[in-house]
Amino acid sequence: MKLVAGNSNRALSESIAAYLNMPLTKSVVRRFADMEVFVEIQENVRGEDVFVIQSTSYPANDHLMELLIIIDALKRASARRITAVIPYFGYARQDRKPGPRSPISAKLVANMITTAGADRVLTLDLHAGQIQGFFDIPTDNLFGAPVLTHDIEEHYKGQDLMIISPDVGGVVRARAIAKRIGADLAIVDKRRERAGESEVMNIIGDVKGRSCILVDDIVDSAGTLCNAAEALMAKGATQVSAYVSHGVLSGGAVARVAASQFKELVITDSIQATEAVRVAHNIRTVTIAPLIGEAMRRTAEERSVSSLFD
Repeated sequence: MKLVAGNSNRALSESIAAYLNMPLTKSVVRRFADMEVFVEIQENVRGEDVFVIQSTSYPANDHLMELLIIIDALKRASARRITAVIPYFGYARQDRKPGPRSPISAKLVANMITTAGADRVLTLDLHAGQIQGFFDIPTDNLFGAPVLTHDIEEHYKGQDLMIISPDVGGVVRARAIAKRIGADLAIVDKRRERAGESEVMNIIGDVKGRSCILVDDIVDSAGTLCNAAEALMAKGATQVSAYVSHGVLSGGAVARVAASQFKELVITDSIQATEAVRVAHNIRTVTIAPLIGEAMRRTAEERSVSSLFD
């Protein structure tokens, strides 16, 4: 078993390597003067089971090209099996045609990863579960719920909790966490008037006097979550926190969260935190390294991965 790390999230790769008690394979992933990606694997990987750890986060295209070229380098070096470990799968929000003459970019990216030579894919909390079917190779979609649930129980023990889905589409995800901790569920009904803007219209459920926790898979601009927090406080919630798998936090999102009514926003380290995220007073990161590391170990040993979530 060999671990190869791209440049997208070196800290997570090192944490996974520490969990598995094995070093990262020596490799070079750098740029030529014109920003072309160059990869060199500096250890023998012939006949090895190799795991490439690379989130396709910002800058998404650069990190995607790194992943593809690393896979190609390993394939040409005669690796026995190549597993693309993608903690955050970029382009996942483009999983269908929202209108005429628009692409399904998630399917295109899946084709590229397969064509490059990956034999398996391991990812976390896909935006849409059907993306698993976009791959023609075995794909394991891990759930961050056990990690988030453990943190909720640790920090909110004894409080009158209510889990909140920020939209109707996220109900299944929120219900899974509510069931794990034995809490009630409420839903934010929002209507989007135009792209990039959301207006909270109603809260389905009684949140008065409750400690509310919003649960989502991706926080990007944070507009929807901040609007939801404001609506929940207006309806009488005692406090509002949020647990999100992937902290994209682009543009002015960090400042928006810092100025919001959130007690805290908890994200995983599937995307490497920026300096702004690290110093924000109400943003906290929990690690998914043990979860991904254990899934990788079980994959290498041909054991069940789904039993991690039983």
